Amino acid sequence: MLNRRHLRIKALQNIFAWHMADKKDIKGDLKTLMQSIDSVYEMYIWMLSLMVEVTEFTANDAAERANKFIKTAEDINPNMKLLHNKFSVLLQQNPEYASAIKKYKVDWGFDPEIRKTVYNSLKASKEYAEYLADPNESLESSKDIIKYIFRKIILKNQAIIQVFEEKFINWQVDHEVMKGMVAKTLKNFTSEDPFKNKLTEISADWVEDSKFVQDLFVHTLQNDAKYQEMIADRTKNWESERIALMDTILMKMAICELLNFPSIPVKVTINEYLELSKDYSTPKSNSFINGILDKILGDLKKNNTIKKIGRGLIED
Repeated sequence: MLNRRHLRIKALQNIFAWHMADKKDIKGDLKTLMQSIDSVYEMYIWMLSLMVEVTEFTANDAAERANKFIKTAEDINPNMKLLHNKFSVLLQQNPEYASAIKKYKVDWGFDPEIRKTVYNSLKASKEYAEYLADPNESLESSKDIIKYIFRKIILKNQAIIQVFEEKFINWQVDHEVMKGMVAKTLKNFTSEDPFKNKLTEISADWVEDSKFVQDLFVHTLQNDAKYQEMIADRTKNWESERIALMDTILMKMAICELLNFPSIPVKVTINEYLELSKDYSTPKSNSFINGILDKILGDLKKNNTIKKIGRGLIED
């Protein structure tokens, strides 16, 4: 699921896009931000659906075998265990899953070869042979073969990854979150009552997290000029064009958090944006941003501008 760091990244990406766009539309861009977050959940649902599709392809494979001119004993009496995989069946019966499939209009019909590709790879594996050889199937063993399909076949197949990359433009950033959500779902499905199992939520507390990311995005952009001036006052020896736009955005977001989020400790805010600078800016950005934010933080403390809830939240 998404944590605060992922939400900061989403806000960062969309604030950067706002700066690069000719038309500035905070309201419209906020909608785009929330859609980009929702796309992570949509990606997760599409991935779950693909695994279900693979289990259901067992029936297609059996039909193809039945139409062979020369049939083997296995063709005549194929093992249909995967078709009745307990996890897959419970997932399909889950109301949350059914609702999400309908919401996102999930349908792999646009590329029917995908599930066949995955199934054929699975069929050739010793893991699948061992799964079929076991006459019993517990919920845990049913999840084990699904994990294998997900981790060792789907995520290792570049053609399938390309399909997801084309459908979800932020795949490179978001797929790790999606992987965690799938793993958590497999862990959470412990009941054979489909109504007792829960899909993974988009975040631990979406009410709070949704407000956090929206406020961070809107307040940063609404106060863009103000935060720019604060940065300029502490970078007078630097030509503005020499300061990377990404560095400036990271500092503005940090200032926004310091001033507008009373429950987030100062140290957490500073550390979060320094970490983001390592992944999204230049090699020298970390020390530069740290130095400027330290000076700005000193100014804010001196003016008693930072208001935090709870003892110890201001100290860095």
